[in-house]
Amino acid sequence: MPWKEVSIMSQRLEFVTLATADNANLRHLCRCFGISPNTAYKWLDRFQADGMSGLEDRSRRPHNSPVRTPKDMEETVIKLRGKHPAWGGRKLERRLLDLGLTGVPRPSTITAILRRHHMLDPRESAKHRAFCRFERAAPNELWQMDFKGDFKLSQGRCYPLTILDDHSRFAIAVQACSRTNKSVTQTELIKIFRRYGLPQQITCDNGSPWGSGGRSYYTALGVWLLRLGVAISHSRPHHPQTQGKDERFHRTLEAEVLRYQQGTTLTDWQLHFDQWRVVYNTERPHEALSMDVPASRYQPSHRRYPEQLPAIEYGPSDIVRKVRSYGHIKHAGREYHVGKAFHGLHVALRPTTTDGLFHVFFCQHKIGTLDLADNKLS
Repeated sequence: MPWKEVSIMSQRLEFVTLATADNANLRHLCRCFGISPNTAYKWLDRFQADGMSGLEDRSRRPHNSPVRTPKDMEETVIKLRGKHPAWGGRKLERRLLDLGLTGVPRPSTITAILRRHHMLDPRESAKHRAFCRFERAAPNELWQMDFKGDFKLSQGRCYPLTILDDHSRFAIAVQACSRTNKSVTQTELIKIFRRYGLPQQITCDNGSPWGSGGRSYYTALGVWLLRLGVAISHSRPHHPQTQGKDERFHRTLEAEVLRYQQGTTLTDWQLHFDQWRVVYNTERPHEALSMDVPASRYQPSHRRYPEQLPAIEYGPSDIVRKVRSYGHIKHAGREYHVGKAFHGLHVALRPTTTDGLFHVFFCQHKIGTLDLADNKLS
């Protein structure tokens, strides 16, 4: 913050006098005088070097005229921007440095070059806002999965399936799908699991094929994931920020691929997605990663995909019940709804320290709580 207008020199002198006293609390003094710590240290350094004269204002005219960016570097910036029209100054600077070039201008200079060549859209720049970021501690602890908005092909439609690693922002997959049903999604996931292994958890929204609008959150696809030992969670309805990284990834996909590329078939679009995913993971600097690329923070999971589903096993103290065709189990003479997706499979009731209260498990995953007193399973 700036100094107050009244008696600027006297305020500066008072400040440096107080700040150089024994046991001075510099940050508290900054708050009292309404200035930043950087400003405080500047005047303290000048006062120590030049005394009172150091507290006077100095001309801001640079000692030397700034050197204009060399023409060949400016052309390189323009060419790289043409290749990645959605990248800004910081990403372009980092990519130029990663390519081993010398004399790379600062992001602000690159932005000025883009503006001078009319390569910036003010409406796009106005959309960028800072936000708080949260991430898992290690790769594969959580994957975010969703379908990007579909679009028309010459025959049928394309539904891009996207999967993003929460820790590294590594794009696990961008798949051009013809449907959003269980069969198509599971087929794609098997290919992905074979390459990258199994995550500990996947979060997704409440839509098909992983969400259910009925009495149970679990679908056949979700039950399959639980069998594999992958926990599944759902975003809150009407709260897309729960999957904020994947939502942001969708905006990037729109800005860098869907806006510029063309295709009439799923094969065309899969080629575009595959080419761009390599750029996104290995070339495109990511601001949330201190301008590193996602591949620098990602490693495939050590949990390999089993070609055969593991057997369902429970402990000797568990009360095991088979789920009936309409999604119910029977216990203590009453029926309770677990979910049709579990039809034909066994679940376990585990007593808690509260009388009449049981936790319901499928494999190692808790899927509900049974309260005999209230006669309900939630």
